[in-house]
Amino acid sequence: MRRRPPRATARIAAALAGLTLATGLFPAAPLAQSTAQPSLGTLEKLGRALFGDRNLSANRRQSCVSCHSPDLAFTDPKELGKIEGAVSVGADGRSFGDRNSPSASYASFAPEFRISEGGEPVGGFFWDGRARTLEEQAGGPPLNPVEMGMPDKQSVVARLKENPRYVEAFPAFFGTGVLDDTEQAYAAMTKAIAVYERASDFAPFDSKYDRSLRGEAMLTGAEAMGRDLFFSPGRGNCGACHLSNGPGAAEKEVFSGFKYYNIGTPANRNVRALNGSKPGFVDVGLAANPAASGAGHDGKFRVPGLRNVAITGPYMHNGIFKELRTVLLFHQRLSLDGPRINPETGQPWDAPEVHANLAAGNLKAVPALSESENAALIAFLKTLTDKRHERLLD
Repeated sequence: MRRRPPRATARIAAALAGLTLATGLFPAAPLAQSTAQPSLGTLEKLGRALFGDRNLSANRRQSCVSCHSPDLAFTDPKELGKIEGAVSVGADGRSFGDRNSPSASYASFAPEFRISEGGEPVGGFFWDGRARTLEEQAGGPPLNPVEMGMPDKQSVVARLKENPRYVEAFPAFFGTGVLDDTEQAYAAMTKAIAVYERASDFAPFDSKYDRSLRGEAMLTGAEAMGRDLFFSPGRGNCGACHLSNGPGAAEKEVFSGFKYYNIGTPANRNVRALNGSKPGFVDVGLAANPAASGAGHDGKFRVPGLRNVAITGPYMHNGIFKELRTVLLFHQRLSLDGPRINPETGQPWDAPEVHANLAAGNLKAVPALSESENAALIAFLKTLTDKRHERLLD
């Protein structure tokens, strides 16, 4: 079994530990702010400190960075035996979820979750869009028993009060007495983290692709061929789901339309065996989102962005595929001449976990590509890697 190339290195194994934070809404009337300048001089700096604070987990061993390392395009650095990082381990060292931790790079560009006029869900955070905003997303993991494992918001706020820098900074940024109100303090924490996640650290737009758009770099022949395939409706057709700025190349494109589809991803049996899921459990994806519940959404998951995709495997919402090439072949499998064998197993593709709502028409519209065309497409996808992470490319 092949290991994940960039993320199996000693450098990756040494990455920091952590997760995300809290939720709640701000009061209608703002609190009176302090005129003192805190040692954490900006809200972004406060958010950065919170993002890396392991004391905000139950056993003080995990922070946002644990599953979203800045050294790895804000993904999980762990190698977890047979599942090879498909899902993350919780703060307790033994709990596992059922979904892959996606990269937090460029996450802030997702629009707030909504149902369009045509009744189509768009945007939101997590694979099922259950967090409407980035702030709401930051509020989930601290209270999730298989993630940071804190029992309640009050316990999280109590940890904030242990830190003198937070005791100084929170009133300065959010008003005197903010830490004395659990809901306000929790909301302030998620606000600070979201401000940090909107910073340039997460979205530098300095990949080779970006530089080529600015005339600062030139794509190789293979990369240019892959780019043309990606944007071609008649060949790669990737842009049908992976463009937010309309057809064609555009600056500050994050390569997701933020819609939801069931493309027939199989269950990850290795993960299910590890996390103790009950027999017969099915991840229904979007249908579990209260804002979009219903059988018509069974099996649908949000289209991920493709920034840094070449270094952020394993892939799919459950981390079932290790290689980017496998993902491309999986998307082509329903075309007339599509591949019938999963190259990672040497066996026919496993059946979809959810058969309902399969986007068969979309997948049949994806033509089967030649080996050279798939190689070119991968070459282009590698150009979407942020400059500081190019060292992790094969």
